[in-house]
Amino acid sequence: MFVSIESIVGGLKIVTGVAIFFVWVVRYDNIKKEFVQYGLPTWLRDIVGILKISFVALLQFPNVEYTRMGSLGITILMIGAVLTHVRMKSDFRMYIPSVAMLGISLIILASVL
Repeated sequence: MFVSIESIVGGLKIVTGVAIFFVWVVRYDNIKKEFVQYGLPTWLRDIVGILKISFVALLQFPNVEYTRMGSLGITILMIGAVLTHVRMKSDFRMYIPSVAMLGISLIILASVL
């Protein structure tokens, strides 16, 4: 059985879309609490949410340029999330999702470079 890199990347795009939607829409109350806990402003939370959802939407198009923009955007935001967790000295369990999403976005980005 052969699985192509295109199939793997396609699956990762879907996983990324579902994960971002779940965290930023379904569990939005947790995001609000986390930003308050870290002392981050609500305007930053709103911008990050809009950007994440927008970048993830770009990943769902078959156009390589859109995929490149979306994966680069998610990568930059995930680097910011990981650095924020490190700066706040969060328990490693708290930032495993951002590290995993960073890895996934890097794989997607590498596939279109």
